[in-house]
Amino acid sequence: MENTKTLKDNPYRTQKKSPGKIKKLFSQIARDKYLYLLALPGIIYFLLFKYVPMWGITIAFKDFSPFLGYQESPWVGWEHFIRLFSGNDFLLLLRNTLAISFLNLLFFFPLPIILSILLNEVRNQFYKKTVQSIVYLPHFLSWVIIASLTFMLLSKSEGVVNQLFVFFGLEKFDFLTNSDIFWFLLTGQSIWKEAGWGTIIFLAAIAGVNTELYEAAKIDGANRFRQIWHVTLPAIRNVIIILLILRLGDVMEVGFEQVFLMYNGAVSQVAEVFDTYVYRVGIQQGQFSYSTAVGLFKSLVGLILVVVANKMAKRFGDEGIY
Repeated sequence: MENTKTLKDNPYRTQKKSPGKIKKLFSQIARDKYLYLLALPGIIYFLLFKYVPMWGITIAFKDFSPFLGYQESPWVGWEHFIRLFSGNDFLLLLRNTLAISFLNLLFFFPLPIILSILLNEVRNQFYKKTVQSIVYLPHFLSWVIIASLTFMLLSKSEGVVNQLFVFFGLEKFDFLTNSDIFWFLLTGQSIWKEAGWGTIIFLAAIAGVNTELYEAAKIDGANRFRQIWHVTLPAIRNVIIILLILRLGDVMEVGFEQVFLMYNGAVSQVAEVFDTYVYRVGIQQGQFSYSTAVGLFKSLVGLILVVVANKMAKRFGDEGIY
């Protein structure tokens, strides 16, 4: 008893016996060496292609010249950011980018959830697997193919849809050069291409719901709709919140390739977004520092939205992404 009391009262004796933090870290790595070895390619990928290139952010505060390099290019401070915020294009770019992102959040984000619930209710496994395979397939098509299909379907001169309009005695409609529907056209493309692929995560979450909850709901007299509303949706709520937070982080990313392929002069006022602007100013005109400043602004907005959304989710009792 006396020795035990001495050990408890003297914290320094226990500290000498406990390994240091560095030694403990290396012992954990040695214990789980195969798991760390398995994660090594992913770690190397993020280090090389995500963290090392962050050094290039410095040119947003310089007047970068490829001939002078990073070190010799002169510092200009906030000049490029002032130019961005005071320019005539900023409000236009912000409006178009946020409008497309908002439409994706409003129409595209809920569809994988609804589709997952509908597929989960199908009892015929062959039919269920067939539908899943069909809705997954568009994800593997490139945006070049999606844009080509869109032109073939909606072209005013030779599009299938307009040919059907003529066949039924209706007037042709200009889908591709109509600025009023351009944002909805992009949203429709995103839905057709990615809605099926987005069901994978939600179907996995639904598969983990305790079946006893459905049995209890049946005993209480709940029909299938009530079971979905009171059992399925609350069970996958955390997954929905996490994916929504991640989606908010990409609110300034609307997909360069999709917008660039659908871009034309008639819709330029609604199609010019930050991604295409960076390409046009940075790559075509060679304004590397200014385009880097634009990209940095986009990243900071996404980071702020993720942090704020994560804190709000935790405040309402949900699990965040960290």
